[in-house]
Order: sequence, then C-alpha cells, then structure tokens
Amino acid sequence: MAMYESEHTKFMREWLEKHPKELDEQKKGRALWWDKPQDVATQARYDESSVPVKGYYYDTNH
Repeated sequence: MAMYESEHTKFMREWLEKHPKELDEQKKGRALWWDKPQDVATQARYDESSVPVKGYYYDTNH
C-alpha cells in the first residue's frame, strides 16, 4: 500500500531542502508564539480558581 503525500507536503519538503535557513526561522516563530516556559505554581493557582460551568448555560433557575 502506497503512502499518500499531498502536493503541498511535497512542495514544502522540497522547498525546505533548498532553503535550510527557513527551518531556523520557523523555529524562532514557533518559540515566539507557542514554546513558552511553564510555571507549575501559576498553573495550579489557575486550576484552583476555575469556576464549574453549569450544564445549561442560559438556565437562570439554578
């Protein structure tokens, strides 16, 4: 069984082979938006302060 590879995937793989510096730029962009250091104490405080959501949000009787 042959593995399917889309045209876009082929293009990106070949383009990144021809432009290896772009991998570094891609990593910098990811670090800018996604790869943030995590603080366990802050996350625990957020978890403790969360309020449970009602089963039906618009029910004013409960």
